[in-house]
Amino acid sequence: MEKEINERRAHEKNGWVMLFVVLLMIVGGVVLFSFGAIYANDIPAMVALMPVGLVLVFAAIVMLCGFKTLQPNEAYVFTLFGKYYGSIKKEGFYWVNPFCASVNPARATMGVSKKLSMKAMTLNNEKQKVNDEEGNPIEISVVVIWRIVNTARAVFNVDNYMAYLSTQCDAAIRQVARQYPYDVSSNGDEKSLRGSAQEVADILKEEIQTRAEMAGIEIMEARISHLAYAPEIAAAMLQRQQASAIIAARQKIVEGAVSMVKMALDKLSDEKIVELDDERKAQMVSNLLVVLCGNKDAQPIVNSGSIS
Repeated sequence: MEKEINERRAHEKNGWVMLFVVLLMIVGGVVLFSFGAIYANDIPAMVALMPVGLVLVFAAIVMLCGFKTLQPNEAYVFTLFGKYYGSIKKEGFYWVNPFCASVNPARATMGVSKKLSMKAMTLNNEKQKVNDEEGNPIEISVVVIWRIVNTARAVFNVDNYMAYLSTQCDAAIRQVARQYPYDVSSNGDEKSLRGSAQEVADILKEEIQTRAEMAGIEIMEARISHLAYAPEIAAAMLQRQQASAIIAARQKIVEGAVSMVKMALDKLSDEKIVELDDERKAQMVSNLLVVLCGNKDAQPIVNSGSIS
């Protein structure tokens, strides 16, 4: 079983204090070497000051390699002879053991810097083809806003935290997309990828956060950036959507026409404008429905004779 590496603070020193110490060592080394060289002939014991001075100067030069500068929202992760030494996450000027090495496994992706960025970053994955709950192939992609909160996990728990996050986002998209249909059904009482964007985004964020926890990454936001039917079924699905829209519109027209016909019959009966038997009422209803529900303008035929 792998040992859990917990984030801890490195044993850093104040950079300005250590810079003063290094300068004193350089000056002291030069002075000792000079005294040894000048008085070597008069006082043989002074020759011993020369190697002491050289050692001080050499040690000061080595210590110069331990100075580090951090900007806001940056971090250093150090290892000492293969072991985790600690992290620095606060901006400032520091000095650490010059034999420590800073580690950033994603620096090939982010650039040459060995610092870890603690800033909020955006991951925009490429479109991928998945199947929704009904088995329809769709194209979907997401935009994820994330940041590193645990430097030790980001560096040591995964090989490359950026590649790991990208892979886990793809897996989370496939997992969530299979749970919902692309669009709502005719009854409209269920969630869908297109109609319930906020709910799906929240579930997607939780799913990615669960997977990215091991890498010390916090998911701040996850949104669907692209959603469409796959090209091979897009035309057929468009026709189905158009047919559904036409049916819904026709339903509204018929409901309105029936209410208008009922209102007309009730008005004629209440005001006793004309008495119609059942046959005449049926004929009137038929004519009014044809006029109200037809696609084209009606062309009435005027009957100048008796209606009796």
